[in-house]
Amino acid sequence: MKRTLLSIAFPLLCLGITAQTNYDYSHLSMEKLDRGVIAVRRPDGKVFISWRILRDDKKGEAFDIYRNGEKLNSTSLTEGGSWFIDEHPIEGDAIYEVRCKKDEGRCKMAENIGYLTIPLQKPEGRYSANDASVGDIDGDGQYEIILKWEPWNAHDNAHDGMTDPTLFDCYRLSGELLWRINMGRNIRSGAHYVPFIVYDLDGDGRAELMVKTADGTRDGQGTVIGDSVADYRNPVGRILSGPEYISIFEGLTGRMLDTKPYIPERGELRAWGDERGNRSERYLAAVGYLGGKRPSAIFCRGYYTRSVLAAWDWDGKELKQRWVFDTNNPQWRDYAGQGNHNLRVADVDGDGYDEITYGSMAVDHDGTGLYNTGMGHGDAIHLVAEPKDNKLYIWDCHENKRDGSELRDASTGEVIFQIKSPSDVGRCMAADIDPTNPGCEMWSADSHGIRNMKGEVVISKAKDSDDPQHNNYLMMNGRWLSMNFGIWWDGDLLRELLDRETVTKYDWENHQIVNIERFDGQFNNGTKSNPCLAADILGDWREEVLIRNRESTELRIYVSTIPTPYRINCLMQDIPYRLSVATQNVGYNQPSESGYYIGSDKTDYLK
Repeated sequence: MKRTLLSIAFPLLCLGITAQTNYDYSHLSMEKLDRGVIAVRRPDGKVFISWRILRDDKKGEAFDIYRNGEKLNSTSLTEGGSWFIDEHPIEGDAIYEVRCKKDEGRCKMAENIGYLTIPLQKPEGRYSANDASVGDIDGDGQYEIILKWEPWNAHDNAHDGMTDPTLFDCYRLSGELLWRINMGRNIRSGAHYVPFIVYDLDGDGRAELMVKTADGTRDGQGTVIGDSVADYRNPVGRILSGPEYISIFEGLTGRMLDTKPYIPERGELRAWGDERGNRSERYLAAVGYLGGKRPSAIFCRGYYTRSVLAAWDWDGKELKQRWVFDTNNPQWRDYAGQGNHNLRVADVDGDGYDEITYGSMAVDHDGTGLYNTGMGHGDAIHLVAEPKDNKLYIWDCHENKRDGSELRDASTGEVIFQIKSPSDVGRCMAADIDPTNPGCEMWSADSHGIRNMKGEVVISKAKDSDDPQHNNYLMMNGRWLSMNFGIWWDGDLLRELLDRETVTKYDWENHQIVNIERFDGQFNNGTKSNPCLAADILGDWREEVLIRNRESTELRIYVSTIPTPYRINCLMQDIPYRLSVATQNVGYNQPSESGYYIGSDKTDYLK
């Protein structure tokens, strides 16, 4: 049986593409992934099978497809995308295998059209499945899911009120629940309180979970951290006293491995910007390669005034502090007040280690200040790679009713162009959505159209919204162009947009926004409208969408079943992309973004 290719217009066919990035991977400890085989039914009843291309695959790696031991392809697949369509599937259970000379991967066909179901064990009380992350907790090359459960009475920091505890679960893709961690009464529930990192921090091939804890946190084996009966909540539900910890948990069992005092301690509330615990309780977290072979976790506090970033190393036995960057240090005092609700981590200066872009300023891998634009706080931030040489830029927006949005050199802070604004520019987006312009396009809530990398308006038909209910969008010919999440979905090299359970695409020929996929389920976090996770976690290089059903009784991993002619390495093997997946849950969720350019005008990375 020959490979099946649907009649879709692509600029080039049967291309092999490998990541070309400024990042030097050779000295870093990275997770080892399997083929990530996934098989799902399409609406026409045929079965779509796809698998990972790994970075050490040779050019023209040959693959063969089997169903229940029977070979389906007459000629080995050596070019084009890593997918196959079984046009004559059997009734009943089917096991699909993808084989090449060096390995093989297999999976059972998913029962539903277009998605894999993961049943959940919903907690007692009123809880909904919220943000999620992935990590290989047992070293078998397959990701497991770490899911945060949010109670009905969770609160943003700006609001008073008692909350029920936040919970964390670990699930295999089969739906097996491995453990549950209860954060306890002394960790308040809400978007800013418990950013969590899932990553292999000690290089043993198995991922850990790292998160801020307190007295009463109960690990996955039932062991309580600190004082089990302590209650530090004040009458309005805020937690402004009591010890604070940073803890690391074994990914396979949920067992607490080590706990240290959280850095920095809360101290005087007004040093963070107010006296009621709003701004002192704003936390961020990330992971990055800051020196040596293994990664470090970075846990942070504050961004409106004082900001502190603390880097931690885990050697398998003990958490150790690597460095602390504190704007109370006179050397870095002018870096105060520059943080966003999110952050980006990548090697922006080409030295082989990662820097942390913390809103309008950046911290070098050694914990020293790299640059500071002084433009202050914002709600969204994007990593943008240039087509020519993959040089990295930052597209940022600001609340101060002055600085608007700007594109800057990620290594120096040099502003390439800026669109000043008298408004609070709350959101911005960057993605290659139009093949007629070189590189990515950028837009914001007050960008006066869509800009290219020189700052020129290239799509003037898009105009800013004057409706405060739609300040996360631009208006284009009667449709809203979102500035929320990007996603590679339909198989070409342009990026689609993801918002409110819908994948949309900019039709650049007719200047229209068109729907190409609608998911049955519920996105999270109100107006932020993000999935539990969007990332390349299975199958070929396209991104999957992890979403809860409306009852939070199951997760669904939606998979693109549109054929693609491009054979691109698994995006999770690009370090900046992998790090952005690990931090997607932090603060106001941001889309995963690669450290190299993927777009229609880039052809010199062909295998």
